[in-house]
Amino acid sequence: MSELQGLPPQQQEPPGVTGEMRPEPKDSMADYEGRGLLDGRRALITGGDSGIGRAVAVAFAKEGADVAIAYLSEHEDARRTAELVGEAGRRYVLIPGDLADGEQCRRAVSQTVDELGGLDLLVNNVAMQRPVSSPEEVTEEQWMRTFDVNIHSFYRTTWAALPHLAEGSCVINTASVNGLRGNKTLIDYSATKGAVIALTYALAQALADRGVRVNCVAPGPVWTPLIPSTFGSEKVESFGEQVPLGRAAHPDEIAPSYVFLAANRLSSYYTGEVISPLGGETMPG
Repeated sequence: MSELQGLPPQQQEPPGVTGEMRPEPKDSMADYEGRGLLDGRRALITGGDSGIGRAVAVAFAKEGADVAIAYLSEHEDARRTAELVGEAGRRYVLIPGDLADGEQCRRAVSQTVDELGGLDLLVNNVAMQRPVSSPEEVTEEQWMRTFDVNIHSFYRTTWAALPHLAEGSCVINTASVNGLRGNKTLIDYSATKGAVIALTYALAQALADRGVRVNCVAPGPVWTPLIPSTFGSEKVESFGEQVPLGRAAHPDEIAPSYVFLAANRLSSYYTGEVISPLGGETMPG
């Protein structure tokens, strides 16, 4: 994994594409062997076209799940994710559209249910960020857009999914280390990720009597298209070097956390938990 130390300077236009990243992230779970942990399950993954979402989609497929992939407009990346799911022998559904819009969130759930025959696993993973050098740079437009994508979509998609989630179903939310500690250059992003963690805690309690588990993964630095499409080239060069392991993670290194939380055979007593793969960094408290 040493290729993620001293990354070459690079930038892309948002939302970014995998094929232009150097090095390309490991996000296809190529060496992962499934054990049937999710046989017959139906999953909806938002932001499933690339990065963590892609790795989770492929891992779920290798464990026996059919997968719906909701994404914005990264059609090439989404098609590649779909190919990988298909190669694992599972069905897939591609659902493009802006999840900042409530109707699109509801459409993603209804299309998943219609085409896969139901919904058992919801992974709220879609996110955006826009770094600033001072708080005054965060406009109301940016603030609202970040909240619409990063937390309002989680609420809207989850609420649309609730009628379909039976006992044994799972919701897994993607947060961030920035939701645990804050980040002075990602103020609105950090606020949404803190909200994701609190939503996880609250929903886990509210849905416990239904047998629906709700958990969260809050990673540290991960090499995904979000990074070169939102950070300057100098920031990209040093991305991830601050953690004790000295590098960012590949998406493939994060996806097994989602498999663990989705598989009732592994995590049936886990709800309201936050798993934080941080490369050796520790949080106070």
